[in-house]
Amino acid sequence: MAEQLVESTPTGGFHETDVIIIGAGPCGLFAVFELGLLGIKAHVVDILDKPGGQCAELYPEKPILDIPAIKSINGIQLTKQLLEQIAPFGAVFHLNEMAVSLNKTDAGKWRIATDLDTIIEAPVVLIAAGGGSFQPKKPPIPGVDEFEGSSVFYAVRQREMFRGKNIVIAGGGDSAIDWTLNLEPIAEKVTLIHRRPDFRAAPDSVEKMQALVAAGKVDLHIAQIKGLKGANGQIEAVQLESKTEGEYEVHCENLLAFYGLTMKLGPIADFGLNLTENRVNVDTEKFSTSTSGIFCIGDMAWYPGKLKLILSGFHEAALMAHGAFHFVFPDKKLKFQHTTSSKTLQAQLGDE
Repeated sequence: MAEQLVESTPTGGFHETDVIIIGAGPCGLFAVFELGLLGIKAHVVDILDKPGGQCAELYPEKPILDIPAIKSINGIQLTKQLLEQIAPFGAVFHLNEMAVSLNKTDAGKWRIATDLDTIIEAPVVLIAAGGGSFQPKKPPIPGVDEFEGSSVFYAVRQREMFRGKNIVIAGGGDSAIDWTLNLEPIAEKVTLIHRRPDFRAAPDSVEKMQALVAAGKVDLHIAQIKGLKGANGQIEAVQLESKTEGEYEVHCENLLAFYGLTMKLGPIADFGLNLTENRVNVDTEKFSTSTSGIFCIGDMAWYPGKLKLILSGFHEAALMAHGAFHFVFPDKKLKFQHTTSSKTLQAQLGDE
């Protein structure tokens, strides 16, 4: 699999922190930095399996030309440099998880629960979820509903689930190719299916996949999936159709279908916040929402004159951090320091 820039903490369990950040895109990552400068710790939750949000998932190699002082940078590079910048602050990442509920505890803290039974409590919640939660596009395969969640999956939450299994992976993007590379060493058999011989994934990953095919370690079929065979939620075979071989079957125990992603507001719509056209209303002093202790920055935030730009989100992160400080440390006075002159901050950032 493509190099993971951070490790996700194991799913489940109970955690306490200062700020829960929903979204690991550029704005969420830079918020870790701004919060860290003020001594505030963060846990970051994201439905994707790696940080970077839209930048890393939708246009990883597309040039971004409006980051100040950087002439050109792509989504992967920007994510990598942000992760290097925030490394001193030790943020904890909960990847491949979606925040599904938000409640106030008797002690006055916010409690977030994820779809994988992780519970996190903190006095502050920051929504930095871009346009919303990435949701997998459902493949147009008749009868796929019967097998979803038991033998057909649209994401890999736990790699070990597929150890020793006969797996079919469908798709031609980074997720399909990366998981082909990642699961081949542990699966009994991996078959990759794509409708055409061209792939949209990183060239280096495609080359590695093709080497496995040439070595007979991965089967590759240029074909369309037309149907599934199986019963009681367990898939037995995928039915294929290709120009060269016509209709035929490939036997398997699991199908991993990576047909792309779409953006939806998701559970955030149920958090009880004031919304404008599916975006969260915030003030422009602290980027707080209509609910005390909950902040929002980035594309998900709405205010008059809002521009959906990464650089705008970075500015919002700085002001948000100063607003969050008073919830995390209600008895402390905020001492503003410049990184250019503060020896304390410079030591913390490893720049002495």
